[in-house]
Amino acid sequence: MSYAERALELHRKFGGKLETTLRDKDIDLDKLTSYYSPGVGAVSLEIANNPALLREYTWVNNLVAVISDGSAVLGLGNVGPEAAIPVMEGKGLLFKHFAHIDAVPIVLDVHTADEIVASVRAIAKSFGAINLEDIAAPLCFEVERRLKETLRIPVFHDDQHGTAVVALAGLINATKITNRKLDDSRIVLIGAGAAGTAIANLLRLYSQAEVIVLDSRGVIGPHRTDLNKYKKPLANYHSSKARTLSEALVGADAVIGISQPGLIKPEHIKSMAADPIIFALANPIPEIMPEEALAAGAAVVATGRSDYPNQVNNAIVFPGLFRGALDNHIREITEEHKIAAAEAVAATVKNPSPNEIIPSVFQPGLVEAIAKVVH
Repeated sequence: MSYAERALELHRKFGGKLETTLRDKDIDLDKLTSYYSPGVGAVSLEIANNPALLREYTWVNNLVAVISDGSAVLGLGNVGPEAAIPVMEGKGLLFKHFAHIDAVPIVLDVHTADEIVASVRAIAKSFGAINLEDIAAPLCFEVERRLKETLRIPVFHDDQHGTAVVALAGLINATKITNRKLDDSRIVLIGAGAAGTAIANLLRLYSQAEVIVLDSRGVIGPHRTDLNKYKKPLANYHSSKARTLSEALVGADAVIGISQPGLIKPEHIKSMAADPIIFALANPIPEIMPEEALAAGAAVVATGRSDYPNQVNNAIVFPGLFRGALDNHIREITEEHKIAAAEAVAATVKNPSPNEIIPSVFQPGLVEAIAKVVH
């Protein structure tokens, strides 16, 4: 049975992946009068007098909204809000299974920044945190920025920052294995969408690595006159005169693909520095298959797939990040939190090797290690 057939079978069998349950499962008449009328009115008055008590008296203390407009779902593209629901439910499953966090999938049938921001603001009081998901770039950048500026709860676009944190964690360990210093490395990044932009920004915040980013028109550098406000900063992350992928990869220490299948060729890898690091993260078909990359001389290979070693998977980091944010009443997940999380993820791999630079999502203690640094 194929992955697709198995997925359809399971989703049809259970009618989705989530349901609500009661925290107190021993309900009698006395408790009912406390949990609902007439007793619940006293709780409402307490919260009305002191809104900070909302976390203490309701499930907001452990509740995340997983919100999408369906405009950039997985590698499927703009499939719309309805088709996004199974993925948002999947996110809820991961929250609950790995971090015991309750999550509610919400899809919005609106697609401008003003509409999305207004919709999220209108429902934000019901939640302890907001996880934005599968919203296309560059819209996602503005939506997240505006929500972070106005809401008093964490807002986190996981497609950007979850990927960036895990990629940084992988690079921390990969550079150790290959006897490099990240500060002295040249990294080529293929793709300037949500994830690619976030990876580049986090890498430069963490280190002095030279980061050469390419979009569909080639290297993003000072020579470009067609850059939007989100791409312009990327032009200053390197001093290379390269214009094409082939030129940029000559002598590079690492390449990270967040783009399309087949873009990295064996001859590209052979032109890189000795023992190059290859992160081919396009999913399900990477920029180069691991077998090809290794045969061409790659020292370390990571993908976005679960059937190869070193899967760069957002699920490694976001449950722990939100667990820490909720437990510690964090108002904002900061750049410092992301860096600390990347270091914590890297540190859970006690003895890094070419086949293990990134922990499994099932790594014991992973969520707790990340949550501990989000304070």
